[in-house]
Amino acid sequence: MADPMSVFQVAGRAMSAQLVRMNTTASNLANAGGTTGSAETAYKTMKPVFRTSFDAASGLATVDVEKIVTAGEAPTKVYDPNNPLADKDGNIYQAAVDESRELVDMMETARSYQNNVEVMNTAKQLTIDTLKLGR
Repeated sequence: MADPMSVFQVAGRAMSAQLVRMNTTASNLANAGGTTGSAETAYKTMKPVFRTSFDAASGLATVDVEKIVTAGEAPTKVYDPNNPLADKDGNIYQAAVDESRELVDMMETARSYQNNVEVMNTAKQLTIDTLKLGR
């Protein structure tokens, strides 16, 4: 049987991981449509990479953010010689952020976060009810 505190730890770590995911998604959306003078300096979509760890003693798995990587399409090259950011060939580069995909990710992240809040609330209530039995 798993230690009740382990449930709180698992849900808490999952919530932390989802918070990182939400922050990268928010950053991606904030930089959508951003322009620069080179493909190298153009904003690139960020995504967290999750790592699952299994604890044999408790039988529970936890999740952590292993790293954050760039993902998605290459920046979009646009010919705009009048733009002050244009390179010597008259091109600017726009961040290739798929706003629809980012909004879907944001909704999925919010749902996952809320599910973990519910797990913590349920575990808390079960702990309280168990303690009341001892009275």
